[in-house]
Amino acid sequence: MSSSKDGASDGAAAVISTSKTVEDDAVDSILFEEGEKVLTFHGHCLYDAKVQKVEFLLDQWRYYIHYMGWNNYWDEWLGAERLLKRTEENLQKQKELKEKHAMEKNAKSGNQSQNKTKSSTGLRGKKRKQNINEKESVVPMEKLVNIPIPSTLKQQLVDDNECVTQLGQLVKLPRSPSVFDILNKYFDYRVKKDGMIADTVGEIVKGLRTYFDKALPAMLLYPNERQQYKEMIADNISPSGVYGAEHLLRLFVKLPELLSEMNIEMNTLMDLQHKLVDVLRFLQTNQSTFFSSNYQTSERSSNAVEKEDN
Repeated sequence: MSSSKDGASDGAAAVISTSKTVEDDAVDSILFEEGEKVLTFHGHCLYDAKVQKVEFLLDQWRYYIHYMGWNNYWDEWLGAERLLKRTEENLQKQKELKEKHAMEKNAKSGNQSQNKTKSSTGLRGKKRKQNINEKESVVPMEKLVNIPIPSTLKQQLVDDNECVTQLGQLVKLPRSPSVFDILNKYFDYRVKKDGMIADTVGEIVKGLRTYFDKALPAMLLYPNERQQYKEMIADNISPSGVYGAEHLLRLFVKLPELLSEMNIEMNTLMDLQHKLVDVLRFLQTNQSTFFSSNYQTSERSSNAVEKEDN
C-alpha cells in the first residue's frame, strides 16, 4: 500500500477521508478516485468494480470497492495493490485471466468426473454434494473482512497519529488498563450479558490477544515507537500486558489484512465479523476510560528540541 507520510503540517493522520485536507504528497499518492471504475483482483481473476470511498488510514490509502453486478455483501476495503486502471492493456489482461481460469476449471472438472465414475453411485452423490457445499461456504483467501470503525474511534486514531508522528510524543507505558485487562473486561461483560457463552467469548478474547502480541512489533508501531518497544518488552513479557487501547485499536485497522490470509467458511466469517464489531462497540462505550490523553515526549524528540534551542 501507500508509503508513510510523516511530517504533515496539517496533522493528517491515521484516518482521514479525501474530503479533508492532507499534505500535498499524500494527495498526490492517491491512485484511484471516488466514483472511478477499476479492475480488481479477486482470487486469480480481475473483476469490474467501482471505487465508492477513499480513506487515508494509518499512513496508507485504501479504497472501498463495489463489485459491479454483485451483491453489496461483497463490498470491501482494499489496498492499491489489488486495483488496476481500466486501460486497454489491463482489460486484455482481464480477458486472458478469465480464459485461463475457465480452462483450469474445465480441466479440474474433467478430472473430477473421471474420479467419480470409479466410485459407486451413492458415494458419488455424497461427494458431489459435499464439494458443492464447500465451494459455497468457503470465502477465497483474498476476501477481506469488513470491520467498520465507529467515527469517534476513527477520531481517536487521528489524534493518536498526530501525537506520535507530528508532535513526537509516545503513549506512556505500561498502560492501565492494558490490552490484556480490556479483553478480560470484555469477556466479563459478554458473559454477564449473554449468560452461558463463555467458551465462544473466550475464543475471541484469546484470538485477539494472540493477534495483538504477534502483530504489534510487525505492523502496529510507528518508527519512533520502536525504541520504546525494545525498552519495555523483555523476553517473557507479552505486549498485551504493556500496551493499551491505543494500540489495540490500531489492530482493528489491520485485522482485515490479517484475516484475509485465512480460508474462512462463510458462516464463520459473518459470525466473526459480528463479534469483532461488538468488541469495537465495547471500546467505544468505554472510550473515556480505556484511552489515554497522557502522552509523553520521547527522549529523541526532546534532544532534537534542545539542539535547536542551542
